[in-house]
Amino acid sequence: MMELRITLLIVIGLIAIWFGWRVFRTSSMVRSAFSLLASMVAIGGMFLVMEAEFLGVLQIMMMGTEMSIMAIFMMMYMMDPGGLGEMDMTHQEKPSIMVAVVTGGLAVAVIVLTKWGSLVAEAPSPAQQNHDLGIEVMQRSMMIFESAGTSILTAMVAALATALIIHENLNSS
Repeated sequence: MMELRITLLIVIGLIAIWFGWRVFRTSSMVRSAFSLLASMVAIGGMFLVMEAEFLGVLQIMMMGTEMSIMAIFMMMYMMDPGGLGEMDMTHQEKPSIMVAVVTGGLAVAVIVLTKWGSLVAEAPSPAQQNHDLGIEVMQRSMMIFESAGTSILTAMVAALATALIIHENLNSS
């Protein structure tokens, strides 16, 4: 059973990486958004395989909504959302590759050089882990989550109001 989970983690992880790579290889902003959605859903699937059901479902729900909204806005506001005009999606390609290689090398170095210690002898059941996470979120971290949610909502309202004001000013001139 453990071998099946590890195999699924590797396969789903490779799917996530492939779709993440596809984000930058398409000339369509909409296809890019949906590739990013597929990558994020694959990461949610990895959480589900690791029996972190709460995090997996949360990841899939949040990213599904976010990427759908992003694709809709891209279709509304992009000059060429379908990518038919041969738009180049790469920006600062050489510096990006350098940063990716250095960051990847650092990540591998941390993985290899860290003393990870022994595995947990007995982990709580997935239901108990979900319960403990819920208690953590609803007690000590509640103010952080509420503040972040309010800040995000305020930013969304401000961005929409700014866009409407700019739109009005452009149309009135």
